[in-house]
Amino acid sequence: MQRTTTRDPATGGERILILSAGVGSGHNSAAAAVEQACLGRADVSEVQVLDVLQASTSLYRDVLGKGYFVLVEETPWLVEWGYDISDAPFRRRGPLDPWTRANAMPVVAAIKRFKPTAIVCTHFLPAQLLASLILRGTVDARTAVVTTDYDFQGLWLTSAFHSLSLAREEGRVQLTALGLPPDRVVATGIPIAAQPSTPAERDPDAPPALLVSAGASGGDYALAVVRQTLHLRSPFTAMIVCGRNDALRHRVEELISPTDDRYTVLGFTDEMPQLLRRADLFVGKPGGLSASECMAAGLPMVLVNPIPGQEVRNGDYLMEQGAAVRCNTATTIGWKIDEILREPGRLQRMQAAARRIGRPDAARDVVGRLLDGPSRPFVVTRAAQKTIFDASARRVVASELTGEAALVRLVDPVAESTVALLRARELDELQQRYTGPDGTLVLRRDDAVLSVRRDTQRLLRAVLGRDEELAVRVDGLAGSGSPSSR
Repeated sequence: MQRTTTRDPATGGERILILSAGVGSGHNSAAAAVEQACLGRADVSEVQVLDVLQASTSLYRDVLGKGYFVLVEETPWLVEWGYDISDAPFRRRGPLDPWTRANAMPVVAAIKRFKPTAIVCTHFLPAQLLASLILRGTVDARTAVVTTDYDFQGLWLTSAFHSLSLAREEGRVQLTALGLPPDRVVATGIPIAAQPSTPAERDPDAPPALLVSAGASGGDYALAVVRQTLHLRSPFTAMIVCGRNDALRHRVEELISPTDDRYTVLGFTDEMPQLLRRADLFVGKPGGLSASECMAAGLPMVLVNPIPGQEVRNGDYLMEQGAAVRCNTATTIGWKIDEILREPGRLQRMQAAARRIGRPDAARDVVGRLLDGPSRPFVVTRAAQKTIFDASARRVVASELTGEAALVRLVDPVAESTVALLRARELDELQQRYTGPDGTLVLRRDDAVLSVRRDTQRLLRAVLGRDEELAVRVDGLAGSGSPSSR
């Protein structure tokens, strides 16, 4: 998938590249929502969306895309194990592996051709690639990493970025406890398509409307859901969306009596935002995008068949907020739905909870945060990454470390933006080399590159950009015992 929308390039406006990865539909849906938000700004002249898997080899695409869903179907316990093992912050450090690097070459070429002023990543693969390009000085565009699930997952943490957008406030608290600066991490919500401006007209006397979704690919679990709803005691109507699975649609239609006018069976549709507004209760999987769309529409959820890892955690958050219930077995789906419909006021309370946590303007906030934010990237040195990883393994809050292992931040005092997170021991080395007569720490390009550690070279290259030098302030984290101007 690659598409470019051009307005008037002569205006010299922002050229925004949106990088996604077609592992499921959520990442590309988030990319489309960001694209829509970009085109809503007058200062954007051109937008290009690129699925990095489509630009790679078919083998790489099949292993990462199709292979993932094979594991979900055949060995879900392995998916959960992989999710948990990769959740540690900065578990993956250092350069990209050779296979990923080779498959990233077409993407790097596309970036050089397009010459973006800003790049948005809605999947961790391009986010990791962009971090390496920033540290090498190959890219000087502003970059945003945009997560697409409610629970933050460690694979999204990269060594360099301008803005990190999270789905909820708890993720922001988690990352600032690790040492990341609050000025670079923001809880925007998950980007979704613009919602209808007017609410759907509803007959107040009509029975509650269920929206049963099988997802874009049409999951067979929807058949079990429909079978269970046939026995509901409460009055209802149901819209069944079978996605692109024509066989599933035929099986559902065969299951429902031709005289049962409670059901409407649909295939793939572009009108999900309208259907979400017409429904009272959603039944389906808690993908990050579908859940965010439901919350923005004030639509509570009955969760079925969540993918181990991210979807289970999405469901945990929604249930914690009172906007969802989960069915752990297909035999109780109908009973769960009936319980919600029969208890006076329960459906209305769940709808209010959904509206409370909905973030319909997330895409616009992501773009605004990036384009109106700092021009210099934020860099986490490898030593700081290792400190955070080790502290996490010991269940220690990294921001509270002391001594040589303490974490400190370098701040651009003009823009009041944090430009680096490093270990106190690394700060000593920088101060010995770059402290001026007045005691000010001034980072500068160093001709004697052989006398500077490679990690320091990467830091200077990324932070300085096209400048020859930069005066910075040193801020210690709370409890670190390091120098601080706060």
